[in-house]
Amino acid sequence: MGKDEIISKINDFLIDEFEVEAEDIKPDANLKETLELDSLDYVDLVVAVESNFGVKLKAEDFSKVNTLQNFYDLIHQKMN
Repeated sequence: MGKDEIISKINDFLIDEFEVEAEDIKPDANLKETLELDSLDYVDLVVAVESNFGVKLKAEDFSKVNTLQNFYDLIHQKMN
C-alpha cells in the first residue's frame, strides 16, 4: 500500500469514526489539540489502525507522534 493510499484511508476513518472535520485534517495538525483526540480516542485509534492496516501499535510508538504527518509516517513505516 502506497503512502497516498495510507493517508487517504487514515483521513477517511478520522472523518467517519472520530468525527473530525475534513478541513481540520492537515499534515501539520496536532493530534491532541487540532483534532481534539483524548486518551480514549487514542485507544480507538489503535483499534482502527489494526483493523484498517493490520498493524499493531504500542504506547511507545506514539512517543514521537505529535502531528498528523508523524502519524502517517508511523503507519507507513510499520507497514514496510
